[in-house]
Parts: sequence; C-alpha cells; structure tokens
Amino acid sequence: MMTRIKDLIVTAGGLGHCRPASGTWGSTPPVIVWIILVLAGVQSRSMTMMVVMLVIAAAFSIGCVALGRWAEKRYGKKDPGQVVADEVAGQAVALLFLPTLSLGFGPDWLSMIAPGVIAFLAFRMFDIIKPPPANQLQKLSAGWGILIDDIFAGVYANIGTQLGIIFLAQPILERLT
Repeated sequence: MMTRIKDLIVTAGGLGHCRPASGTWGSTPPVIVWIILVLAGVQSRSMTMMVVMLVIAAAFSIGCVALGRWAEKRYGKKDPGQVVADEVAGQAVALLFLPTLSLGFGPDWLSMIAPGVIAFLAFRMFDIIKPPPANQLQKLSAGWGILIDDIFAGVYANIGTQLGIIFLAQPILERLT
C-alpha cells in the first residue's frame, strides 16, 4: 500500500506512466488548475492564484525531494521518466504572476487562458533544452537532482513568458487592433 502511495505522488497520480512524453503529461495539472481558476474569475496576478501555485509547487517539490532516492531505486535509473512531480512543481512556478493578454480577437476566454498556454509551452521548451545552470544542477543527488532543473525551467519560462507578453505580444496585438 505504501509503495502505491509513493508511486502516485512521484508520478502525479499516474501521469508519469503516460506515453509519449511523460514530462508533458506531468506538466498539465498546474495548467488545468490555473485555467479553471482564471475562467472562474480569479486574476492571474492575484494573491489567491499565487498561493495556489506556490502550494502546488511546494507540495510536489517536497514529494520529489523526499521520494527521489526511492523513485530512482524503484525505476532503476537517475531521474526516471516516470517521475513527474518535478514537472508539476516547475510548471506551477512558470504560472506565477502572469500578466493578462488582450488578443483583440476571438472569444474572451481565449484571451484569459492565453498566458497560461504560453507559460506551458515555454516551460516545456526550457525543460527540454535545460539551459545553464539547470543542466549542471541536474547532477545533484536523488530528489534534488530530479527537481532542481525543473524549478529553473519554471523560472526561465516565467521570465520568458512575462517579457514575451509585455514587450512583444501585447504591443504587436495592440497595433493590429
């Protein structure tokens, strides 16, 4: 029973067993929560959104660090693909304090969720590319090695999304409308 609970934590409810691209599957829970909250009227830069994303990031970070060594033994390799708690934590970081984006076309809900979709895509890109120091930090032992590169990918994705929306996307969209 305890093995099953540990597995559910590190695989984010089993998403780490989904193929292909288990990391992409593991990145979806925070995005889904973020989209539901935004569509329910919670502002993307509100205290409520910040607390929810920080709780998700903290809970899955703790689970990843605490169970990292166990997961590596269970799956027989360093940073096994089944472990996606790190993607959940990193994606939650990528969704913090996102600015709004006015598309100027399409339904309102599309403008509302666009920043979250951009952050999701940016996170996946940075998680795959692993720019320094994320790639070096991945060499840390067990849970920290599994987690830390994804937290950095989340930070990179957040900064990239913020800058992209504020300085690129929104000015272009304003000129088009």
